[in-house]
Amino acid sequence: MRRCFIFAAGSFYGLRECPAPGDLVIAADAGYRLCQSLGIIPDLVLGDFDSMPEPEGIAVRRVPVEKDDTDTMLALKTGLEAECDAFYLYGFTGGKRLDHTLANLQSLLYLRRRGARGWLYGDDFLWTAIENESLSIQKEVEWGLFSAFCLGDEARGIDETGFQYPLKNAVLTPEFPLGVSNHILERSAVVTVRDGALLVGWELPQKKA
Repeated sequence: MRRCFIFAAGSFYGLRECPAPGDLVIAADAGYRLCQSLGIIPDLVLGDFDSMPEPEGIAVRRVPVEKDDTDTMLALKTGLEAECDAFYLYGFTGGKRLDHTLANLQSLLYLRRRGARGWLYGDDFLWTAIENESLSIQKEVEWGLFSAFCLGDEARGIDETGFQYPLKNAVLTPEFPLGVSNHILERSAVVTVRDGALLVGWELPQKKA
């Protein structure tokens, strides 16, 4: 397993998992400022630099402003090209751009369909995508929140065990958010989807100041 850490320009709520020697670290455009504030030297700064000057003294990949991919998607593709299969994503939510938050959440399924797993950190919340598989979730917060959303037309054969509101062979659709605001009860809860894809997120302990 090779890990990739990507720092973007959205809201930052503290490091949960830290880069280690051998990990690939990418700053997506103004995510470089976040790296600077954390004392992290990225292996690559990638972007169109429409929100900050191009940095000097570090590896840079400049891309056109007019392009199909966002800077964060290009960073994800770069990590995949480097054969990374575990992605830790910071600054991918919040900020002023809800559209970018939605795009970044969708990109978790892009990673999953290419054999990788993305872990996207929000405000005391962790998000990932699952497709035709099960995921075990460890309870870290008493009465901790959990939500699941359909990524696609329909997601079928959904089981949720160890939650306040369990599901058995359920169907989730994109037009009704049935899976929002559940609670984790058991030490280890399990969510399964047999046919389709889900965006799942759960509560983490609050970061200490």
